Amino acid sequence: MGNKAMEQTALGQTSDFLTQHAPFDQMDADHLAYLAKRLRLVFYPRDTVLTSPDTGIPEQIYIIKQGRIRGEAQDGEEGSGWELSPGECFPIGALLARRPVQTIARAAEDSFCYELGRDAFDHLIQHSAVFHDFCTRRLANLLDNALRRVQARSASRIAEDNSLNTSLRSLIKRPAVTCLPDTPLKTALQVMQQEHIGSMIISDAKQQVQGIFTLRDLLKRVAEVEATLDVPIAQVMTPEPLSLPADAMAHEAALLMARHGFGHICVLERGRLLGMVSERDIFSLQRVGIASLGQAIARASSLDQLTPLGHDIHRLVEQMLAQGASVEQLTRLIAVLNDNLTRRVIALMLEQHQHNVPPFVWLAFGSEGRSEQTLKTDQDNGILFLPQPNETAEQSRQRLLPLAKTINEALAECGFPLCPGNIMASNPECCLSLDEWRSRFERWIDQGNPEHLLKASIFFDFRPLYGDASQIEPLREALLEQTHHNSRFRRQLAANAMQLRPPLGLFGEFKLSSAEGQAHTLDLKLQGLTPFVDAARLIALAHRIKATNTEDRLLAAAESGTLREADVAAWLEAYRFIQLLRMRNHRQQAKDRRTLSNRIDPDTLNELDRRILKEAFRQGRKLQSKIALEYQL
Repeated sequence: MGNKAMEQTALGQTSDFLTQHAPFDQMDADHLAYLAKRLRLVFYPRDTVLTSPDTGIPEQIYIIKQGRIRGEAQDGEEGSGWELSPGECFPIGALLARRPVQTIARAAEDSFCYELGRDAFDHLIQHSAVFHDFCTRRLANLLDNALRRVQARSASRIAEDNSLNTSLRSLIKRPAVTCLPDTPLKTALQVMQQEHIGSMIISDAKQQVQGIFTLRDLLKRVAEVEATLDVPIAQVMTPEPLSLPADAMAHEAALLMARHGFGHICVLERGRLLGMVSERDIFSLQRVGIASLGQAIARASSLDQLTPLGHDIHRLVEQMLAQGASVEQLTRLIAVLNDNLTRRVIALMLEQHQHNVPPFVWLAFGSEGRSEQTLKTDQDNGILFLPQPNETAEQSRQRLLPLAKTINEALAECGFPLCPGNIMASNPECCLSLDEWRSRFERWIDQGNPEHLLKASIFFDFRPLYGDASQIEPLREALLEQTHHNSRFRRQLAANAMQLRPPLGLFGEFKLSSAEGQAHTLDLKLQGLTPFVDAARLIALAHRIKATNTEDRLLAAAESGTLREADVAAWLEAYRFIQLLRMRNHRQQAKDRRTLSNRIDPDTLNELDRRILKEAFRQGRKLQSKIALEYQL
């Protein structure tokens, strides 16, 4: 084989390797060829140092082809190291910023790396939009890839949904409303209005279908030709409507509707009319609309009607994942629907109590107060009330507690488990007047013992769900004023926020639980999300930020100049990925009918997800390091 042929073979092998990894798998062929021609394959024996803070600005980036490269912090801080595997690149940040690296990169085993010189790197940055995006938004780019995979899996699950394998017989909600062919149009319209329906079947005395009349016919066949209301409905109906036997499947009806552009199917039993199904009936099997779900919650007149709607929320989350919704959109959507459901429960319970209670505000705490709920949500709630004239706070409380108990129990029936710690409105300690809440917050801030710090992490994320929201503003103003001026309490909160550390070992490996029943798992909530949540709360309390949502708090801090926008962007990307992973985990557990848990075995994740999760945990460590530095911990 000649030199040119050997060179082409080598280039082909290099290109084949690159296209197995991000971002090279998305690059244009010309840019990929430019890259492949300029790579140099180098062998590094185990323990070889490739980059170091002492060697100045790096001259090239490395793409690992085989082996492992480990990053070691010079100060040896646990969790600040990292480990890269084939397909990953380093040190991109240092080369972009033209600064020395911050960690020592050492071969953890005998390794081969492709080297790309600085000039070629700069050329690709300028000419390849994909490469530029990856290098300047590395974590965000990886998150985009992960989200696309989630969307593809969700779309596949929806497409494979067998809910359309349902007989039309089971979809009939009520007997069909019919009339004879000689019925005056005016009479038929009056019946349609009385029955709250948008279509009428025209049949003979033996229930043989003759035609159908819909609101569309009213516009096209009546209004356009200016027909009188006295004409027989047979003159304006659509003859020979679509029909299927009762044992036909929903997907057959959907196909028939799509082919003919009709929105109704007559369902027949042995040739006689049994009922009718509409396009809405068919596609409600497979799609859960935000508006329709909200309307169903608002219209529910009993707990029996509210209870099954929780399942629809799960289906809606799956559907929105497939449609490309962001994690932030999903968590806020879940919060809105849960809020609406809670308000409806409160309204129904108030009807039972005949409003014989003083005015109150229903408060949400914890994740619900932050609008950060997923499919696993315990109750964390309370009541704020203003005592009535000639009535003490205790008397008002005693009138409210029975109502609060029925609301908590009703919410449990609707899928919101009772709080194991009894942080619920039915607990007298969580049903307080405005003055009592203010005094309690003052005591927690002034005393600041471990119990008060724990309560602060739950109760300080409060927001109103029902009642006059303006009543809680004085409480929030007083809270922010006190915490802003009490540096001792904030330092205690900061120390408390450092207790839950992202589970990374010295070299960036996962630190897994060995506890019984939790072996080889991570807690995505306590170890992954809580460091971000606690830090954002501390920053908000220190700088009088009224927001309760973690993302809103960090963004407000960036807008005010308290935090760097670039840092906040990286932290939010990391936070969103952990939340996405948690939501996916809950969705799979619900599908498998397992108890929802925040724990996950990282070995069940694909390589990309494990890689991003480690980077997300490192971002959590960086945020905690900032807090530790600011409060000298």
